[in-house]
Amino acid sequence: MKKYRSFVIGGVLCCFFALMAGCASSELVDVWNDPSFQPPSLNKMLVISVSKNSVQRRIWEDAYSVELAKHNVAATPSYHLFPDAVPDTNQVMQIVQSNSFDGILISRRLPPETNAQYTQGYVTTEQGMRYDRRRERFVTYYRDIEHAAYVDSQKIDIRTIDVWATRNEGQMIWSATSMTPEPNSVQEVRPEIVKLVMSELTKQRIIASER
Repeated sequence: MKKYRSFVIGGVLCCFFALMAGCASSELVDVWNDPSFQPPSLNKMLVISVSKNSVQRRIWEDAYSVELAKHNVAATPSYHLFPDAVPDTNQVMQIVQSNSFDGILISRRLPPETNAQYTQGYVTTEQGMRYDRRRERFVTYYRDIEHAAYVDSQKIDIRTIDVWATRNEGQMIWSATSMTPEPNSVQEVRPEIVKLVMSELTKQRIIASER
């Protein structure tokens, strides 16, 4: 009975860790906000995705702009104003002044990291039946199965998101890093990350609540 119990517990643990790995999702870490920032909330923002890939740049800027619009923010993707390349600092300063933006959201992807996770070896017990010719009946037998320890590598997608207020000569008012374990595709993680950012910006009253 003891061996059978160890078999069941081992199987449950294996299923639990498999489910946990399958449910991995994005999270925001190193979240920071400037406590000196006071309302009114930002209502006209320039959205910049720093990327050499022009398509990905447009997709990310559109994703943030659409969500910001739900919070009554007039958001402009930078590619509307600079279609050929991401604007440099001087270009951003000029366009902010000429368009009266009161905030800037900047998103960039960092080099991915690889985390190595060590899984300790364990033993499970397999139960079976065989026919005993000498005793002329079926008997139950148990067999221990050893599962070797192994190291599992996990790739982490990392992105930084910064928000600047342009008043008082400009200041960073919020920053965070998103981490996503082994994303299958950018299309899967993009809405997740954007919504996490919107939630935090709303909580800090940097943008208004969703209308």
